[in-house]
Amino acid sequence: MKTWKLVSGILSTVIFLVVMFQSCAAGIVDAIENAGGTSGVAGIVVGILMLSGGIVSIVTRDSAKKGGDIALMILFGLAAFFGFVGYGNYSDLVIWSFWCLICAILALVSMVKKG
Repeated sequence: MKTWKLVSGILSTVIFLVVMFQSCAAGIVDAIENAGGTSGVAGIVVGILMLSGGIVSIVTRDSAKKGGDIALMILFGLAAFFGFVGYGNYSDLVIWSFWCLICAILALVSMVKKG
């Protein structure tokens, strides 16, 4: 599971840049349409949680304790929740939320394997 944590941490950190760029664009579209959309803000929240989860994943990859896995489940789980709930006109947010959900599930698997 150490390899998964390193790879997911690096990918989450890189995807963070894409999510933030797309969220800013979605926020501008929300402002131009003046329809009260919040998908840009939801994307920023998902991006920040994804970056936090990626950093925690990289830092705790060698840990034998369960605290890092619990933190990953919380961070990625919240990111998935906010992404699925608030995607609005930013439909790519569903893809990034699905990635976060996969990471949260694999953190659970890692925690269970540690016994």
